[in-house]
Amino acid sequence: MMFRRSKDNRIEQDQQDEKQQELLSSDLDQNLQLLRSLYTDCSDVVFRSFLIGGQVKAELIYIEGLSNVQEMDINVLSPLMHEAKGERQQLTEWLKETVSVSKVTEVKTLDDCIGQISRGNPVILIDGEGQGAALGLAQWEKRSIEEPTSESVVKGPREGFIETLGVNTSLLRRRIKSPQLKMKSIKIGRYTETDIIISYVEGIADTTLIEEVTNRLQRIDIDGIVDSGYVEEMIQDNPFSVFPQIMSTERPDTAVAHLLEGRVVILVDGSPFALIAPTTLYALLQASEDYYQHFTLGSVIRWLRYLLMLLALFLPSIYVAVLSYHQEMVPTKLILSMVASRENVPFPAFVEALLMEVTFEALREAGVRLPKQVGAAVSIVGALVIGQAAIEAGLVSAPMVMVVALTGIASFTIPRYNFGASIRLLRFPMIFMAGILGLLGVMLGLINILIHLCTLRSFGVPYLSPMAPMKGRDMKDVLIRAPWWALNTRPHLTGKYNQYRQAPQQKPGPKNGGETD
Repeated sequence: MMFRRSKDNRIEQDQQDEKQQELLSSDLDQNLQLLRSLYTDCSDVVFRSFLIGGQVKAELIYIEGLSNVQEMDINVLSPLMHEAKGERQQLTEWLKETVSVSKVTEVKTLDDCIGQISRGNPVILIDGEGQGAALGLAQWEKRSIEEPTSESVVKGPREGFIETLGVNTSLLRRRIKSPQLKMKSIKIGRYTETDIIISYVEGIADTTLIEEVTNRLQRIDIDGIVDSGYVEEMIQDNPFSVFPQIMSTERPDTAVAHLLEGRVVILVDGSPFALIAPTTLYALLQASEDYYQHFTLGSVIRWLRYLLMLLALFLPSIYVAVLSYHQEMVPTKLILSMVASRENVPFPAFVEALLMEVTFEALREAGVRLPKQVGAAVSIVGALVIGQAAIEAGLVSAPMVMVVALTGIASFTIPRYNFGASIRLLRFPMIFMAGILGLLGVMLGLINILIHLCTLRSFGVPYLSPMAPMKGRDMKDVLIRAPWWALNTRPHLTGKYNQYRQAPQQKPGPKNGGETD
């Protein structure tokens, strides 16, 4: 767990930062003394002493496991130990001519040395030189590119982001080859100094949006960033809202699609989840596969997704309200069947619904935390066994088990996990409102949710945009997924924007491949 710094810790850290900003000395022993004192009890930090040309003392410093040791032996140590440095030659220029390393960076301060060493780039310090050189020989173990498990598709790309920042940026570059794709780098975290990339397409993304994202990131003052979830929580507009105000995705194709709409993508080193800002409620309910199949099928599935989201939120509360207060709304035969099934149940419908919902959430959490080999089996078998046993024991009724099962299935259709978690969380207060006030309580809960959504913003963009406020041109990709030849304009997010996806003088049509006279 990461904490904000106290005043004493801040003063101590500032003093250490001032010390690290000192320029390197021309005395090699003095530089090594400072570095060894900083890396006390760091057994993985290697100090390799050698002589350049058999005469000048030098030191190669690197972290074991983060640097390519084989390349250092062949392309750095071997040529340097057999070739002397000229008196008037500048260090970095001489190293570029001597060693077979593509990237050589000059370091002038102690902080520069520490930063380069921490990134896996070995640093060379030479006696008599008031500067050092960092060699681009970083190498560490990384996970291979795989299909994201949380956003799998039947038709579409199978690549997903991984924990290595360089690989993630390359996945974006491979899809957007234009130099207008910008990658602005900043560091966050006093101790972790985590690299964060702010990615956007220049000329499409609004400059005020880019500045706002950059300012919010630069205001973060924390010990360290372990995952993009830390960043997401600290830059959102309303930190107390249960609704996600920043989209997260593991899919490069999804990130690229939003970049081309004028949004900003935030990549965090060490996290496979990219953050997309700003976002809206409707964007969170759109799946990438909607755009990879025929637009009629994508539109129908989108409507089905909207319906199932409403069922996931309101079905248990409506069942409790009708069974407790509004039995006249149910057909006679059906209400008699429901009453007969609840004849031996000792609890009211309100308690019965809470009991089943908590049990279902417990099974869901157990299935996630258990090993993959047994997680699915335990959750499915556990649900069947517990549900059947509860019905036979008279603790719950069969219709309630069906309602909870349908609710759970509906919640699985929401494409974004964090948005689905918000719906599951709101389900419980809705059940409370239904148990207390019936359908009136359900309506009051719905009104409160709508009011909250209308006041919510994501980097200044209304959460219900483009429906509230209404923007007719942007509605082509909300309730339906219009065909690609009709999606000729980008959504208006903030400020000025590049409006047209296609040339404005063209009016695409389906009959002639997207162009008409």
